[in-house]
Amino acid sequence: MSIVKWIPALCWMGVIFYLSSRTGNDLQSMFPFFDSLNFGHVIAYFILALLFYLALYEPNRNKVVIRLAAIFLCFLYGLSDEWHQSFVPGRAPDLQDIVNDVLGASLAMIAVSFYRRK
Repeated sequence: MSIVKWIPALCWMGVIFYLSSRTGNDLQSMFPFFDSLNFGHVIAYFILALLFYLALYEPNRNKVVIRLAAIFLCFLYGLSDEWHQSFVPGRAPDLQDIVNDVLGASLAMIAVSFYRRK
């Protein structure tokens, strides 16, 4: 397993960390096209799951296990993200955010499944 394969995922995790350190007003001004920032969680973790999948992918590995691992890693990072937000003024941990993180990751792995079948 090459460490280079993890660089995109680590960079995206940095983007999520940066966005988590912004206030709600900052995020609304950065992303005015989102009526709800919960949709942003779905998109962010959809991308993160794809990057985790690419980092974990090995031709001889069980693909279902890789997909489940990508979702689980997104769940863990989502938990740490919510904990991080507890230290940001004006932000608070939210269980719905974690649900949306896992939803985004799961949708990404469903998309990978359909893509691989073609």
